[in-house]
Amino acid sequence: MMRSFVLPSTFFLTFLLMPGLFFFIRASVKDRTEESQWLSPQSEEAVLKQVEAYLTNRAYRLISLDKEQEQVTFEGIVRPSLVLATFLTGLMLTATLCLSLVLSIQFPSIGVGFTVLTVISPVAGWFYWQKAERPERVRLKVESVPSSTSDTQTLLTVIAHRDEITAMRPTLKVLGVSA
Repeated sequence: MMRSFVLPSTFFLTFLLMPGLFFFIRASVKDRTEESQWLSPQSEEAVLKQVEAYLTNRAYRLISLDKEQEQVTFEGIVRPSLVLATFLTGLMLTATLCLSLVLSIQFPSIGVGFTVLTVISPVAGWFYWQKAERPERVRLKVESVPSSTSDTQTLLTVIAHRDEITAMRPTLKVLGVSA
């Protein structure tokens, strides 16, 4: 009696995993802009010049300078990752293989014919590759703030993709900027 529920429940559980996979693939190209603030003992001009040099070395270009709001905007192109595209394709291949295995056991008359589902696995890598390359903006705001000592400190506010902020942190620490 219990044996008759094994295959349908396995199919149901395998099928339930598919929406998670699709949301994971879609989330791989989602915008993840964050804001981070750092303090530096250096002057506004020195911090801005060093961060500008860093961003220029990373292929960003200056697109706007708003002196009233003391905000600078840089733009660069984010390139897709071949490793991530391959990973997503492999993940989709594994998922479609599992689904085709469960379907071939559930419906033995079709059998191995369900493995044709695996041909859709490159769609995941293609989707990522098409959507991941996009312009990315980094907005910087530099302002002086009074400190507990007589010196003033510079507050650097960075609004950018979280991966760019993570990559920027080691450079800013070298510049004497702390979170």
